[in-house]
Amino acid sequence: MRPMTEPEIRASFVNCTKGEAKRLAVPRDLADRPWNDLDFLGWRDPASPERAYLVADAGGATVGVALRRAAPGRRRRVMCSLCLTTHEDVALMTARKARQRENSVGAYMCSDLACSLYLRGKKDAGPGSRIHESLTLPDQIERTTANLAAFLTKVT
Repeated sequence: MRPMTEPEIRASFVNCTKGEAKRLAVPRDLADRPWNDLDFLGWRDPASPERAYLVADAGGATVGVALRRAAPGRRRRVMCSLCLTTHEDVALMTARKARQRENSVGAYMCSDLACSLYLRGKKDAGPGSRIHESLTLPDQIERTTANLAAFLTKVT
């Protein structure tokens, strides 16, 4: 993923108002992010743990989505629908559909939205979190970006 600036990130959100996008908490460490290892930029709001944000390149455009983390229930191992990592820190994330106040879509995602790092082995989710696959890393990355694109299509 190419490095992004705060104004680019704020302008990319499709499922919230411009005022909401202006007020959301953008990470302060954008310059320190491992951009070459990211397929998308994802982060949780430090002041409000149930809020998360995801920004990705989708079809030549940058798309940002505001997410809500479902209330945590019983701790159990769940598989992320994007990167297929299985661990206890996966949660149902819901996003309001763009231009529709009443409808939302959801998917199980790594709570820290570090799917790209789990996929590349840069972050460890614990024993048994990544199954051995015959797919190459580029194929796994392609699958993850396709899963993300499918989710973003549902939102937009």
